[in-house]
Amino acid sequence: MRKLMLLLAIMLLSSVILAQGQAGDGQRDGVALTIYNEGTALVQDRRTFNLTNGTNVINFTDVASGIDATSVTFRSLTDPFGTRVLEQNYVFDLVDSSALLQRYLDQTITVIATDGTQYSGQLLSGRSGEIILRQDDGQVIVVSLTNVRDLRFPDLPGGLITRPTLRWLIDSTTGGEQQLQLTYLTSGMNWTADYNFLLASDEQALDVNGWVTLTNYSGTSYTDALVKLIAGDVNRIEPIAAPYPGPSPTPTALPITGGGGGVVQREFSEYQLYEIAHPVTVGANETKQVEFITGAGIPAHTFYVYESSYRFYGTMMADQSYGSRGITDVQTYLEFTTEADGGLGADLPAGRVRVYQEDVDGAALLIGENVIDHTPMGEAVQIYLGNAFDLVGERVQTNYNRISQTVLEETYELHLRNRKDEGSVEIRVPEHLFRWSNWTITGSTHPYTQTDANTIEYRVAVPAQGETVIAYTVRYTFPQ
Repeated sequence: MRKLMLLLAIMLLSSVILAQGQAGDGQRDGVALTIYNEGTALVQDRRTFNLTNGTNVINFTDVASGIDATSVTFRSLTDPFGTRVLEQNYVFDLVDSSALLQRYLDQTITVIATDGTQYSGQLLSGRSGEIILRQDDGQVIVVSLTNVRDLRFPDLPGGLITRPTLRWLIDSTTGGEQQLQLTYLTSGMNWTADYNFLLASDEQALDVNGWVTLTNYSGTSYTDALVKLIAGDVNRIEPIAAPYPGPSPTPTALPITGGGGGVVQREFSEYQLYEIAHPVTVGANETKQVEFITGAGIPAHTFYVYESSYRFYGTMMADQSYGSRGITDVQTYLEFTTEADGGLGADLPAGRVRVYQEDVDGAALLIGENVIDHTPMGEAVQIYLGNAFDLVGERVQTNYNRISQTVLEETYELHLRNRKDEGSVEIRVPEHLFRWSNWTITGSTHPYTQTDANTIEYRVAVPAQGETVIAYTVRYTFPQ
């Protein structure tokens, strides 16, 4: 296979020389990226070309293979009124082994197998990982590509290129150097926010370190690019399938490189814009990280939730067994605010959050991981960390009484146990009154608050090595 790859590489180089007899790629003057966190990027590429007076053919190579050809705009920054586009083409017939085999269908080629056996014949097919040849005597042979050491073709086909290329036929009223600007949308680029939180040992404060994580599968590299990131939900219509037949390359590794910070945030339309203050090189098939937010000593706290009841879905539920017993897990949450006064004082783009806490020896241990949605400054953030090991809940239906066709009454006990060695904990217990919308609490051992039309919530203390039992009775009135 090494010899096969070497042969193909030589043919690729020759193909470029033959296929691109027009104007060169031009001198790249700069590139800017605006990356959206929905897998799309806007690319703005400026290059200087030496034009002649009259008709010129301009090739823009090294464009993204994920380009949306319908989004392309082209303009001359040097002479916008004297330079006119006559024709625009997106050329994507790239050279690879499959393309070469398709070009030589019905022609005679030579295949050398890994054991040295040589086959010559008319190429009938080169798809599905197989080469099918018909020899001069009419015999048909099939050779798997995995067993091919070398391929030999009689001559070089024209028209194949090594990189996706945008080609323009333009008319210029003057000759000389012009700076031309290409703008287009491409898929295959994305960014997310990754946050590392360090929770204090007393669980009353946290330190925040946020990173912008860029991923580039667009099919090309961007050197010393000016990068802007848009946070928000930008509406896009479903794209029409592109004509490019080749699959995107699958990377074997994703190098991660760190940045030194320097990200400027500002509002843009209905979104948040983050601009990296220094030029960034984003390589093909690369993941890059740049620090964009830090904070220390931000007030925070953890709390516990035992949520075991079913939710009300708008349907009358009179079956006694429905919702009679619930789960036993007690969930742990981290809460803080993004307010400027007494909080983080920053907007948080959607992303992944990892929460660590220092052990007695100073080592930071992971205690939970989750994702957050776009959160503007001034909002509270609640992050589910996991289930508390030493806290147990139990929900038991102790009474069920169908008083009449329209009246149902039932009683629940909620057993909350704290198996910690020391320290009382508060557990929040939301109870969803799920059987019907018309309900009344006729008795309760503890005070509660109504949080919505069909939910009440208890907040009770549970002592170490102790148990707290909540009991309540609810009466439902059904329609006739």
